[in-house]
Amino acid sequence: MNPTQRSSRIALVTGASSGIGEATARAFHGLGFKVALLARRAERVEAIARELGEGALAITADVTDRDALVAASHQVREELGRVDILVNNAGIMLLGPFASEQRADYRRMVDVNLLGALTTTEVFLDQLVDGGGDIINISSVAGRTARAGNGVYAATKWAINGWSESLRQELLPDVRVTLVEPGVVATELPTHITHAATSAAVNELYSEATVTADDVAEIIAFTVQRPRHLAINEILLRPATQL
Repeated sequence: MNPTQRSSRIALVTGASSGIGEATARAFHGLGFKVALLARRAERVEAIARELGEGALAITADVTDRDALVAASHQVREELGRVDILVNNAGIMLLGPFASEQRADYRRMVDVNLLGALTTTEVFLDQLVDGGGDIINISSVAGRTARAGNGVYAATKWAINGWSESLRQELLPDVRVTLVEPGVVATELPTHITHAATSAAVNELYSEATVTADDVAEIIAFTVQRPRHLAINEILLRPATQL
């Protein structure tokens, strides 16, 4: 563990039942941090927390449900302590053409990817400010480059990027805000796409992904371990072969 960091740091990771969220929770726990794993899939986060053992807490909640997040904030405070690292990782990527048939997917992405991150941060902000903390917002390369078929997903990520920069300036110097923008990472993210043709194409692309969730988690763990006088504000990462 980096000697500049206290072993009692407490992190909350959303979307912690798989992918980057799970890998980040595991990386933090390996550093000696206490970790709250928040996700909708109760059995999955409970199994991960049991595997990690002492200092890991499973919380079943949906980031679109503010009441559930408020309850989670009380639970974490009582069972682990004050949260000083928040990883806004929960997100969905429901790609497809812009058409009426996809309207439920569009609204779901806005609710989870954008409003979910905003609400989670709002609920935990007092804890993060109290003594200094870190917010890690997981965006995407799509937050920089929109392509045909990813318009609403890209819109949510562009919004996260803009909000993160504003939040960074607003919370100085109490809380450091870092924006992480991964490219193609080997996770289950594309498996939820409902548009058949898009799903087939994207799943084929992701099946060849060389960057893993552990790779991203390692970068996140490095970031939060930097001394407080240093802030890493933005991280763009891709497989070396991705255009």
